[in-house]
Amino acid sequence: MTGDFRPFYIRHVKVDPPLVLAPMAGVSDGPFRRIVKQHGCGLVYGEMVSALGLLHDSAHSHDLLQYTEGERPVAMQIFGADADALALAAARVEATGVDMVDINCGCPVRKVVNTGAGAALLRQPVLLARILKKVRKATRGPLSIKIRKGWNEHEGNAVSVARMAMEEGVDCIAVHGRTQTQGYQGSADWDLIARVKQAVKIPVIGNGDATSPQSVRRMLDETRCDAVMIGRAAMGNPWIFSRSRHYLETGILLPPPTPQERCDTFMRHLVLMVDEKGERLATMQMRKHAGWYIRQEPGAARIRAQLVQSGSTRQMMTVVKQWLAEVN
Repeated sequence: MTGDFRPFYIRHVKVDPPLVLAPMAGVSDGPFRRIVKQHGCGLVYGEMVSALGLLHDSAHSHDLLQYTEGERPVAMQIFGADADALALAAARVEATGVDMVDINCGCPVRKVVNTGAGAALLRQPVLLARILKKVRKATRGPLSIKIRKGWNEHEGNAVSVARMAMEEGVDCIAVHGRTQTQGYQGSADWDLIARVKQAVKIPVIGNGDATSPQSVRRMLDETRCDAVMIGRAAMGNPWIFSRSRHYLETGILLPPPTPQERCDTFMRHLVLMVDEKGERLATMQMRKHAGWYIRQEPGAARIRAQLVQSGSTRQMMTVVKQWLAEVN
């Protein structure tokens, strides 16, 4: 890569290019992870999994841990607020052979923080230190955490949490530059990401407002973080990884995908969903993905309404093909 944009390691795990898919509930499943890998993503995170769900042998929780060799390197994220439960769950996750275990310390969603998990852990640094100590003792491979700037602007403790995490043996930290109270509103604080990077000697992954190849490069430039994590900007837009990689390597901005490319990728995604989840579930879950794939295209609202009414993947394919014929 040109400049300082090069692969990096989380212990023995090589991340190349330094572009990471964020863990997103209902989005970062196996089929989507494989799609973004085909578009040049360097590291993928799975959907967050409940530690208690794993320990109670929830079928859904175990399903979320499924992955394929083609997705590597792959990290799986767990959440909870009980140190012993998280340690046991982390060991189970590691036993699946994933490349890295991640502890969620940043989810802002109320139903998560109300249990003391996610971003609520930032308000309990003593508890978080105990969790990380026990999880580190229970695992041998790479361990990461994903945090936010803090609970709110008055409790922006990401730097101190990052230092503590490093001392407890965490190997990598992903930092979202927003607070819990911000949710996904307002602007991400990239200066905060830079301060975290300066404060620790382990890799730091920046997250927040990286929505284009240009902003990906700016985040790397301005924060000196080791990689950029992309979340909502990747929904229906796996090209952000291939376009960002090309831009980092050459300085040349590739054009956005054509309607044909959007249609082809949607079809591949749909087939992967059917293969992994079956016709009924694939139909239900691909409705939102289909809307994301075409959201910036002519007639998107009308086509999205038709997709929501589709009762099968065949109907969805027909709707998308008709849309393609209209715009070509």
